[in-house]
Amino acid sequence: MGKRMEWEETVIEPGKIERNYLKDMWRYRELLYILSWRDIKVRYKQTAIGIIWAVLRPAITLIVFTVVFGRIAGLPSDSGVPYPILVLGGLLPWQFFSNAVSESSNSLIGNERLITKVYFPRILIPASAVVTSFIDFLIAFLLLLGAIVYYGFPISVWMLLIPVFLALVFLFSLGCGLILSALNVKFRDFRYIIPFVLQLGLFLSPVGFSTAVVPESWQLAYALNPLVGVINGFRWCITPDSVFPGVEAWLAAGVSLFTFFIGFVFFRKMERSFADII
Repeated sequence: MGKRMEWEETVIEPGKIERNYLKDMWRYRELLYILSWRDIKVRYKQTAIGIIWAVLRPAITLIVFTVVFGRIAGLPSDSGVPYPILVLGGLLPWQFFSNAVSESSNSLIGNERLITKVYFPRILIPASAVVTSFIDFLIAFLLLLGAIVYYGFPISVWMLLIPVFLALVFLFSLGCGLILSALNVKFRDFRYIIPFVLQLGLFLSPVGFSTAVVPESWQLAYALNPLVGVINGFRWCITPDSVFPGVEAWLAAGVSLFTFFIGFVFFRKMERSFADII
């Protein structure tokens, strides 16, 4: 009697990767740390002052805004708030968003070899760029604390709520980054469009001025820009004597969550073709 041969059967279930994608993201969470740390080292490699650039860039921008908007244009600050503190309250969240979108939108193209050789959740690549920009924000936040001490401005307990507004700008930045990074793989024109849009967005957001200068009839439409609610909320945490931006904050939360959801769905849809197109 011959020995009976047993065959192993491999079953490939279509769509199983969709159900396990979140599990894969958690399983590869250490890769997010590795990519973020690599981006930080590459960004400041062979620079004379290294990570100090994270503070120097907003400091130079602060000086320009103070001279142009505060001295020349004479834009008013919020009541009792030194103008540099007002500017930093808008500049730091904006630069976090701007850097995160700029870096994440080009992140897939910059990791072309990694994408075409090994499997891992591709969403970790643009996410690592946002994390890197967040670390830059934390370092630059020391500049705001220094300005508060310099002007003798009281430190409010409401500053503990700053992470809430940072979470909103983080989600909004990641949502935009997911959409733009996926589009950038297929349409390389976006690498030229994105810097222009970000530059335009700087002047459409209340970075160098208070939203009090915006006509009341335009306030609601202006608040559809989620960075308006984030910046005003960020400033309120520093200067709680001002009115809490309730409507603006809720709009910022809604738009940020919606943008992140759309970005995640769109990225997953495009992700299947990255290795073929890039």
